[in-house]
Amino acid sequence: MLKMIDIVLHVDKYLDIIIQTFGIWSYVILFVIVFCETGLVVTPFLPGDSLLFAAGALAGIGSFDVTILMTVFPAAAIIGDNVNYWIGRSIGPKIFHREDVRFLNKKHLDRTHEFYEKHGGLAVIFGRFAPIIRTFMPFVAGIGRMNYAKFLAFDIFSGILWPALFVLSGYYFGNLPLVKNYFSLVVIVIIVISLIPIIYQVVRMRLDKKIGTAVSK
Repeated sequence: MLKMIDIVLHVDKYLDIIIQTFGIWSYVILFVIVFCETGLVVTPFLPGDSLLFAAGALAGIGSFDVTILMTVFPAAAIIGDNVNYWIGRSIGPKIFHREDVRFLNKKHLDRTHEFYEKHGGLAVIFGRFAPIIRTFMPFVAGIGRMNYAKFLAFDIFSGILWPALFVLSGYYFGNLPLVKNYFSLVVIVIIVISLIPIIYQVVRMRLDKKIGTAVSK
C-alpha cells in the first residue's frame, strides 16, 4: 500500500524511469495501466488523474508526444470501460449479491451502485473524474443493464474529455517551477478536487436516507 501511495505521489519520477528504460514502448505501458484502472474492478488503486497529468507534463518537455498520448489514453479508457461493462453485465449480478468476493471492495461497489441509481447515464460522465468510482462505474452500469448504445455515447464523450483535461493541463502547466517543485502536493490537490463531488453525493444520499427514515417514523 505504501509503495502504491509513493507511486501515485511521485508518478512523474516513475514515468521518467519508464521512458528511459522502455523508450517507445512506454506508450504501451501507459495504455495497459489506464486500461486496467478502468477495465478491471480489482485494480482501482492504479494511478489515473495523476498519471495523465504527469504524462502531459513530460510531453511538455518533449519526453512524450502529446498527440500520441491523446490517442493512447482515450483508447485505453474507452476500451477498458467497455470490457468492464460487459463483465458486469455477464457476471456482475452474481458478484453484486455476494459478500465474500475476494479482491473486490464490496463497500466501494455498493457506493458506486447508489451513485449510479441516482444519476443514471450522467453517472458515467461524473464517475470518470472520480478515483475508484471510475473503476466501478462501467461494471455497475453493466450490472444495471444500462442500454449499451446510451452507455457507449456517454463513455466515448467522457473517455475523450478526461484525458484532454488532465493531459493538456499537465502539458501547459506541469512544468511551471511552482508545480514541479511541489508536484506531490499538486497530485493530492487533484485527487481531493476529484473526490469532492462524490463525497458531496454520498453525504447527501445518507442525509436523504436519514430524513426519509425520520419521516416514516
